[in-house]
Amino acid sequence: MSTLIEIRDLSKTYTRGKQKVEVLHGVNLDVAQGDFLALMGPSGSGKTTLLNLMGGLDAPSGGSITVAGERIDKFSGAQLAKWRAAKVGFVFQFYNLMPTLSAQKNVELPLLLTKLSASERKKRASIALQLVGLADRASHKPTELSGGQQQRVSIARAIVSDPTLLVCDEPTGDLDRQSAEDVLTLLQVLNREHGKTIVMVTHDPKAATRASHTLHLDKGTLVTEADAATA
Repeated sequence: MSTLIEIRDLSKTYTRGKQKVEVLHGVNLDVAQGDFLALMGPSGSGKTTLLNLMGGLDAPSGGSITVAGERIDKFSGAQLAKWRAAKVGFVFQFYNLMPTLSAQKNVELPLLLTKLSASERKKRASIALQLVGLADRASHKPTELSGGQQQRVSIARAIVSDPTLLVCDEPTGDLDRQSAEDVLTLLQVLNREHGKTIVMVTHDPKAATRASHTLHLDKGTLVTEADAATA
């Protein structure tokens, strides 16, 4: 498999008052096209920061991030926003659905940034909802759906623009076990049958077993499996 994401000597530092806090330092990582990677580690280890950098939600303090041959760390804010909209789908712990809109309209939201016609947007949203098993809930608003169904709507929204990369931050963190299993099964289907590259942050070892492999972070650096086991 070819490499989709290439990260070299990545660092990220935040300033809090007069204090500088280095969240990531010296991270090197390759993610293959079609991979399903789980990122684990203790709270504050830098998992979400690394995920946000891969997805273009934040810019690094140092090092490089290349995605599908593009150096996204060199992008301006406007370039990064355009790249995110076209190339990345986001799934978060909390579903971030618009409460006044139907599932169909929520899934269509990313397509409003495109030049697609209203009928084409509706068609693509319908296909995405069918893919996540919610075609019969298209007209329902979020309050009329269970937590697991709302998360599946958010996944449909994430894939509706056919992104290169799916980044998932604790996608099962707010779900009961059965709903979590359903969402993880869906992510596996998207990875194995539809070729989506997925990077998922999780604290749940059971969720991590659904990924192709797992990497651990500790204090801003990637550690080996053996180091993680003894941490």
